[in-house]
Amino acid sequence: MDKDKVRQSIQLLLEGLGVDLDNTHYRKTPERAANAWVEELCSGLGEKKFSLTTFPIGNNYEPSMVILQHIPVKSVCAHHLLPFYGEATVAYIPGERLCGLSKLSRIVDYFARRPQVQEELTSDITNFLCEQLSPQGAGVIVKATHMCMAMRGVSHDGVMTTSSLKGSFLNDGTVRAEFMALANTQSLNKF
Repeated sequence: MDKDKVRQSIQLLLEGLGVDLDNTHYRKTPERAANAWVEELCSGLGEKKFSLTTFPIGNNYEPSMVILQHIPVKSVCAHHLLPFYGEATVAYIPGERLCGLSKLSRIVDYFARRPQVQEELTSDITNFLCEQLSPQGAGVIVKATHMCMAMRGVSHDGVMTTSSLKGSFLNDGTVRAEFMALANTQSLNKF
């Protein structure tokens, strides 16, 4: 990524909007905004894909669903470059390997930090899980509020839900039903 081009572009945007860049509050805005876009909001564009730390499953382990819920999602809509945010639920049924639990959250964060549409984010997470773990199946649900809808156009709040199912999550109705039931439970933080 070219942080200087991002800074120049933000400066041009502010100038085009008629913002007084000599005002104390705006003097360093192009630099601050460029840092935010390059180092945080779109850091997933500059990072290299990582490999998951995986562990072999034990001989006595009967593969069952591994699910992590309420993973924070913070991303940017590719259409209007406005934020969308919400939660993801990520699950898989191991084939021969398990991954560290925190890695499920790291995968969501990695793919969220770039401009995109929510449908592709959901699919990217599921595809990555399948590539890295070769599980029996995987499922991802993302629920998010989009500022491009809330702040412009119709100006309404709403929650968009997307899902991506692979393997047994797609082909086995019992697995799919279990995943959907677990994905709809409330956060422990709300008790």
